[in-house]
Amino acid sequence: MTEIDALADTVLGALDAGRQIPPLSGRDGGLTMARAYEVSAAVTAARVARGARVVGRKIGFTNATIWEEYGVSAPIVGPMYDRTVRPLAPAFALDGLLEPRIEPEIAFRMSAAPVPGMGPRELMGCIGSVCAGFEIVQSLYPGWRFAAADTVAAFGLHGAFLHGPFQAVAPGSEEDWTFRLAGFETVLSKGGGVADVGHARNVLGGGPLVALAHLVRLAAEEPGMAPVATGEIITTGTLTRALPVAPGETWHAEFGTLGLPPIEVRFA
Repeated sequence: MTEIDALADTVLGALDAGRQIPPLSGRDGGLTMARAYEVSAAVTAARVARGARVVGRKIGFTNATIWEEYGVSAPIVGPMYDRTVRPLAPAFALDGLLEPRIEPEIAFRMSAAPVPGMGPRELMGCIGSVCAGFEIVQSLYPGWRFAAADTVAAFGLHGAFLHGPFQAVAPGSEEDWTFRLAGFETVLSKGGGVADVGHARNVLGGGPLVALAHLVRLAAEEPGMAPVATGEIITTGTLTRALPVAPGETWHAEFGTLGLPPIEVRFA
């Protein structure tokens, strides 16, 4: 067994047992970002061997306003599965998730494969539909204390993505979508009270399409990372702070001028 396989087994074993572990970066030799993506690939292969199917990717830490809080300085990427991506339902059980937090995000379903160097309007032409959703993130590491490479190895912190209805990008509406995606505001509420307010510019300074461009470029540069493909669902990172959640709470998000309906979830 290689060291990469051993680290992947450690991560998966912790997930299966519902327990947290010390950051992998604290081990002898540390953990580089390149090796973390190798661990992520090994974890993905193991989950696929168990019957899971990769349906897309999450881009994490695109909100630069929270970088200092988590000690990171750039976005990360992780896979999402048919077992973790699901339509919003009246209630969602947090069972098995480690220190879960909620993130309101915009996601794209790709209708064509984008290429590096595309601008926002060109990228919009590769998107078949858009939705709003809540990513429920979790930390395999106690207290949400880690290095950026640790988060890549541990599923990109992904727990679940609960999405609202996908709205088709009608032919001829790409310019309008591009404009709205760069300038909308998000209000995240808990139990009827405002918990946080975010703006499209929180996502890498220009909105969800800028996050998608980052992923397309990273996929071309990172060895072993597949290019963004037709049919993938891509989440583009939280628009607000990631806030802790608990059973019994109801969370609601609105997306201002973006034109997507509000979303809501109650945690069982």
